[in-house]
Amino acid sequence: MANLTSQFFGLELKSPVIAASSSMTGDLEQIKKLAQAGVGAIVLKSLFEEEIDAQLQEELSKRKALEPDPEYMDYFDYIIRDENLKDYTSLIRQAKQAVDVPIVASVNCVSAVDWVVFSKKLEEAGADALELNLFALPSDVAKTNETSEQFYFKTIAEVLKTVSIPVSIKISHYFSNLAGMIQRLSETGVSGISLFNRFYSPDIDINQEEVVGADVLSNPSDYLMPLRWTGIMASKTACPLAATTGVHSAETAIKFLLAGANAVQIASVLYTNGAAVVTEMNQQIAAWMDEKGYSSVADFKGKLAVGEADATLYERAQFMKYFSQKSF
Repeated sequence: MANLTSQFFGLELKSPVIAASSSMTGDLEQIKKLAQAGVGAIVLKSLFEEEIDAQLQEELSKRKALEPDPEYMDYFDYIIRDENLKDYTSLIRQAKQAVDVPIVASVNCVSAVDWVVFSKKLEEAGADALELNLFALPSDVAKTNETSEQFYFKTIAEVLKTVSIPVSIKISHYFSNLAGMIQRLSETGVSGISLFNRFYSPDIDINQEEVVGADVLSNPSDYLMPLRWTGIMASKTACPLAATTGVHSAETAIKFLLAGANAVQIASVLYTNGAAVVTEMNQQIAAWMDEKGYSSVADFKGKLAVGEADATLYERAQFMKYFSQKSF
């Protein structure tokens, strides 16, 4: 039987299939099902800064007329944040007692202030590793690239000084020099980088003429962009890469492993197929490995990464080849 062991989050995983942060990993019963299905690690539902701030603003708007004292408002801010943190650390402790796979705490950062303190609390609660879900939409025309990027490096540096457990990051593709940024982030001391996060995207309802939320689940074809960048960067980073977004099948997971990823993170397919899809993916990856004569993931991981494969295969060569042969 093929050995599916892989390395990510600075940990040894029994499978390269990771349950990504989502509401599916925010419930203890679902966490148990995922562990039983054979997942390599479970990233708990993120502790969202924006979610806490929204809750705070809602409560403050209710109470402001009754309690206008700014000192009281600051105290209430502390209470809201403390309650959310207690709920999250409780989930970590319960999950650690219930399952025998690595439990990774996830923090969704917009600013870099409270999350340093929170990260220490998550470590103390027993998390095996920490994933910083970093995102700053570069939409402010007054900010330079350097200013926007410093948020990432500052947050990572402060968290790494605070905790001793492995720290990985999940990032978006919104960088002017994506390859350079991924490489520089890999050299900060993080234990892994996941490419790429799927964020809320706006859409427009033409009947109501208003901005609405787009579909939050990924499509199977969404894997193509992270696949390209995994293949390009896997041999150029100082830490392992994982892939996320659009991973709906064992076939796609194998593609990422061939491109150089150490693991894949799945979420949308868990909503549509349930935890049983993990077992199916593990079995199908193992069957493919047996068919190809691979005894371990390390035998073929990165076989098609840039360095082993021609870099132009991940760039425009195939595009030009396709259209040069296409007749209309």
